[in-house]
Amino acid sequence: MLSKQAKLSSRIFEKDVEERPTRDGYGEGLILAGEADPNVVALSADLTESTRTEGFARKFPGRFIEVGVAEQNMAAIASGLGVCGKIPFISSYATFSPGRNWEQIRTTISYNDSNVKIAGHHAGISVGPDGATHQAVEDIATMRVMANMKVIVPCDAVEAKKATMAVAKVWGPVYLRFGREKSPICTTEETPFVPGKAEVFWHPRDNGKPSVVIVACGQLVYQALVAAQDLESEDIPVVVINSHTVKPLDEETIISWAKKAGAVVTVEEHQVLGGLGGAVAEALAKNYPVPMEFIGMQNVFGESGPASALLSLYCMDAKAIASAVKRVLRRKR
Repeated sequence: MLSKQAKLSSRIFEKDVEERPTRDGYGEGLILAGEADPNVVALSADLTESTRTEGFARKFPGRFIEVGVAEQNMAAIASGLGVCGKIPFISSYATFSPGRNWEQIRTTISYNDSNVKIAGHHAGISVGPDGATHQAVEDIATMRVMANMKVIVPCDAVEAKKATMAVAKVWGPVYLRFGREKSPICTTEETPFVPGKAEVFWHPRDNGKPSVVIVACGQLVYQALVAAQDLESEDIPVVVINSHTVKPLDEETIISWAKKAGAVVTVEEHQVLGGLGGAVAEALAKNYPVPMEFIGMQNVFGESGPASALLSLYCMDAKAIASAVKRVLRRKR
């Protein structure tokens, strides 16, 4: 059943559920962060409209820098702003930033612990028709491994707004990951969001003992909730955790539930190597090893197509998540 503590939308399973891109939440949150703190500035690499930075640029033209098609320069400029009192947000497609400018982010931002927020847009295969060249499915891994870097992957547009506002108050480099396509809204304005704190979005009926813990991030949190509802109808109780912060991982919450359930499935729109699944596996290997299954890209590139078709093709939809739960249950037994 839906967790009352998380205060999720009661309409998330309806056919007419509201859908918005997480990038919209970024644009809204950026404006609110700018209103709250005059030190917030924004930089774009010739993708102001696509990354939803245009609203900030119109409202605060003196605090906006259009760098052009020069992601490496954008990172270097932002690093200087970040060490002299400003709070710069840099935006581009994730394949370009942090893809193309990874070395500049590493050397000028992370190494100097500069207060820069990196917004990687159009991440995951749900970019759809743009195809493999624009489907960033390695970015969580490459940013998670970087010293000083925090990594946050909001589950919907509402949480994306909150995350953008929150990281403006958090010192140091942060990577924020956003999608292009519309995705279901599964949280509300009242749903808790604290960087570094995972939230339980689904409990077993009558708060019974779960058989499996599903740990998800990003737009696939919704698919995990649909899978949980389907599994409940088959008397398979699960817990769904929204681990929006991949680094630093909320190990305490995840380990606590892993001890209760004895099996874990991780879910992410990213390569299964090095992302959320890797982070959870590392935490459990050190503290409480249990059988695991990993939902995500299985060491392959994506291709062009509708977002929903790609999620099905690469086994990242609710049906695939439910199947993974049943597989790990067989291993657990």
